[in-house]
Amino acid sequence: MNTTAPDLTPTTRALARCLHLLILGLLTLTAVRAITQHQAHAAATTVTATICALVYTAGPLLPRIRHSRPAATWWLTAVGAVWLALLALSPDAVWVAFPLYFLQLHLLPRRAGYVTVTVTATAAIIGFAAHQHSFAPAMAIGPALGAAVAVAVVRGYQALYRESEQRRRLIDELTATRADLARAQRTAGMLAERERLAREIHDTLAQGLSSIQLLLRAAERALPSRPDTAARHVDQARQAAQDNLAEARRFVAALTPPALDNSTLADALERLCATTGARHRLDVKFHRVGDPGPLATTDEVALLRIAQSALANTVRHADATTAEVTLGYLDDHVTLDITDNGRGFDPARLPTPEPDRGGFGLAAIRARVHALGGSLTVESAPGHGTALAARIPRTPPTEPEVRP
Repeated sequence: MNTTAPDLTPTTRALARCLHLLILGLLTLTAVRAITQHQAHAAATTVTATICALVYTAGPLLPRIRHSRPAATWWLTAVGAVWLALLALSPDAVWVAFPLYFLQLHLLPRRAGYVTVTVTATAAIIGFAAHQHSFAPAMAIGPALGAAVAVAVVRGYQALYRESEQRRRLIDELTATRADLARAQRTAGMLAERERLAREIHDTLAQGLSSIQLLLRAAERALPSRPDTAARHVDQARQAAQDNLAEARRFVAALTPPALDNSTLADALERLCATTGARHRLDVKFHRVGDPGPLATTDEVALLRIAQSALANTVRHADATTAEVTLGYLDDHVTLDITDNGRGFDPARLPTPEPDRGGFGLAAIRARVHALGGSLTVESAPGHGTALAARIPRTPPTEPEVRP
């Protein structure tokens, strides 16, 4: 219905077409009645109705009138002037006032629209009374009621339009917010995945390579005086390389560690202790406490990685001769304790992790434990060894996770 609007919705476009048809139909009806009823000014009425129709048709067709409010105002003034001339010739032109109300209210500012509607209704009442050569209050009911209905309908439409625009803006904002949230979630997921990969690499590949490096250095020191010892260290380094390669392949394939294949966590930890003791000058003992019930795969992997990282730190930094790993099954928690008799350290004065020098061990362990909703306790002092205790909720495995 808004002839000045650059973008009409299907609903407003349909209302505009109905308004056009109504005005042209009423003008045609006025001309036809003037001819068929042999009114006094039938020819003049027909010509004036035709001119009014042509002037009105020019509005929707001319781009300037559709996109410029001043031009639309002048066009509306021309339509109103021709309509007043038609009203002076035929009383039937009074019916054209009703669609003109909508046009005036829609094209003109609010105050100007109300004033113009009032003037149009007054002109319609006066014109009809002049043709009847008398005036009665009933003659004012039709034009006045039509004007009131037009004002109510237009105001209601404008209120609905404003509400629709508000909803559209809210939907646009919601869409933009959801897009921002999706980007933030993707970024957070990428960062979390990077942190997880860093922990996995540190606890598997990096620790395995470090163990290989230590074994090869031991073999180098044993040469050439102790070839048998050097050969044993090289064989252990080769076995560590094979294990590390298996870890890397499983790591890439996002599967569980090979140490847990067709095995329990306790068995995997016991083998880890035996392998560590065989490869390094360290007496490592494993203990299990409590009922070894099934655990979720994620919990088993995390506990195995914690033990691997803790023992690797013991080998690299503690200068210890003995270490103990204890796996405890409680009613609703699982505990993992790793102790050694090494040189110890001050937990409050840990160095800042440096990727080229290691130092991610405790940070990675703490991150793993906290990710599972558990707690980590580290007790140590210079010259008095180290005790690490991890405690996580006991989560039973889902049905697909249960291994035979």
